[in-house]
Amino acid sequence: MTANLALAVTAGILVACGVYLLLERSLTRILLGILIISNGVNLLFIVAAGDPGAAPIIGTATPEDTSDPLPQVMVLTAIVITMGVAAFVLTVAYRSFQLHGHDEVADDVEDARIRHLAELDDPSDSYEDTTFSDTGEDVVSE
Repeated sequence: MTANLALAVTAGILVACGVYLLLERSLTRILLGILIISNGVNLLFIVAAGDPGAAPIIGTATPEDTSDPLPQVMVLTAIVITMGVAAFVLTVAYRSFQLHGHDEVADDVEDARIRHLAELDDPSDSYEDTTFSDTGEDVVSE
């Protein structure tokens, strides 16, 4: 079994481009990133399947000459899952556009507060300083 290097590199480039788009703030770019990653992973499944062979139907060819049906089934399953995820992200983007007039993901208020506290080097309200006493029991100091 020999893998096609060009297809493997293409799959890697597709996944890398998809990850770059997935890290953007626009839900439309996130959707495109998901679709490109899915195509890259599907291509990787096909590369990993090996050389093409006869149809995997009993009695038509010897088992050594048939192709492995598992990667093909995994690609079909991945296509269906990607369609569902794409429909969900498209729905969220449409709803975001209806509510706000754009499809950008907003900053989380709690994350901004934690980032501000980290810049001040100040612990949050939920922080408890726990130390161990000489007896090995937890001692909570507030």
